[in-house]
Amino acid sequence: MTDPRDAAARYRARGVGEPDAETEPEPMQLTAENQHEFVETAIQLAIRRGEFDDLPGAGKPIEGLGTHHDPDWWIRRKIETENLSGLGPPALLLRNEDRELDANLDALARESDVREVLEDFNKRVIAARRQLQGGPPVVTRTRDVDAEIEAWRRRRAARPAPVAAPEPPRRRFGRRKKENPVQGDTEAGNSFF
Repeated sequence: MTDPRDAAARYRARGVGEPDAETEPEPMQLTAENQHEFVETAIQLAIRRGEFDDLPGAGKPIEGLGTHHDPDWWIRRKIETENLSGLGPPALLLRNEDRELDANLDALARESDVREVLEDFNKRVIAARRQLQGGPPVVTRTRDVDAEIEAWRRRRAARPAPVAAPEPPRRRFGRRKKENPVQGDTEAGNSFF
């Protein structure tokens, strides 16, 4: 309950024009005209509270600023950050596969497997060039199968031969030395545990 004397004092103060000490000013109403003031006030309060201190990347240059323009940067970044594979336009997938193709070929042991992978890659590049769905242009080149196989052979010959691990010493189970009580020396016996 409120005290009637306090209510009367507030009424008189409002009539005289004195500000009421207990009443708070009305909160600011957000409108299109004062939206920038509201946002600026919220930012300044957050700065004072220190919410922008020690943010990751503070003081570091913005990534990718000043490099060549890639119209598909946002797709590429999403694929990289989410570790997605097999998703995206064929043009981007083929670019990534082309970049890693030599390393993948070096992992193969037979020439027929290398030829099969290269022929499959070339078929997919040609099919992506024929697409009618739009998307980024396919700039990936097909690979010359014979030239790539020759390069694979050279890389394979240049690799150092794998060093064979030395065989561990063979243990002979079931043979142990036993003393000959007559002579006092040891002899190898064929007794089992």
